[in-house]
Amino acid sequence: MIGLYEELIKMKDSGEPAMMVTVVEMTGNTPVAVGKKMLVGESGTAFGTVGGGALELFAKNKCTDLIKDRVSMTEKYVLSEGKIVEGAESLPMACGGTVKLFYEYIGVRGHIYIFGAGHVGQALIKVLKTMNFYVTVIDAREDMLAHVLEADRKVHMSYADFIDKEGLREQSYVVVCTPSHKHDYNVVNKVLELNLTPKYMGMLCSEVKLRSFMKKTFERFGDDIDLSYFYSPIGLDTGGDSPAEIAISISSEILAISYHKKGHCHMRKDAIIDQNRMK
Repeated sequence: MIGLYEELIKMKDSGEPAMMVTVVEMTGNTPVAVGKKMLVGESGTAFGTVGGGALELFAKNKCTDLIKDRVSMTEKYVLSEGKIVEGAESLPMACGGTVKLFYEYIGVRGHIYIFGAGHVGQALIKVLKTMNFYVTVIDAREDMLAHVLEADRKVHMSYADFIDKEGLREQSYVVVCTPSHKHDYNVVNKVLELNLTPKYMGMLCSEVKLRSFMKKTFERFGDDIDLSYFYSPIGLDTGGDSPAEIAISISSEILAISYHKKGHCHMRKDAIIDQNRMK
């Protein structure tokens, strides 16, 4: 059991979400006792046991689906194929008893990539870490990364090269706030070039910069490119312009996207994006 929790700590430190499956109830003949646990990581690697056989295989596959949805639940099983027990799912086993498993999601709210460790990036990291996000900050400037203390992971690398090397986690959040327009453009276009689909990608910029950026983007990728997850200028319209205030604006927008909330006043300029599509 100690080894199982050690593996859980490793997963947590690396930002890998997991499910902890616990036997919470049993009746009749079963291959496992109450309290037995199995840990299943996002990669499918499992530690511990909840009885083996069809029950454990079913539970492991169930974990894969639940990790994607980031939800916990309890489910009851009857260990006899074809046997009907109210509120229980039948599994192809010969034991005949019933088992109830509790699936507990253990992980971060989401993964956020921050490209640029400048004043806004540093302020944003501090806010996001209070809300259980796993934050990776990427910057080509080693001296700027030295000022970052709260991030879960710091990467000293060229911005677009990082995406080439590692890609992005599915349903992740991306904040682009590099020190130059060129690097911003390279990051966003690398995401489009590789057909990556983050849940959210926001770019810190002015409306003038956005017009120029969108013109070049549509010239390169065509007017059918999907930008539904792209928000620029980034953040909700709160009126503040200090790094701390901008960080609050960006984190609020990320939360709104995370909770599927609509009706907020985003800084995003759909009119600028749409008018630059090629006709």
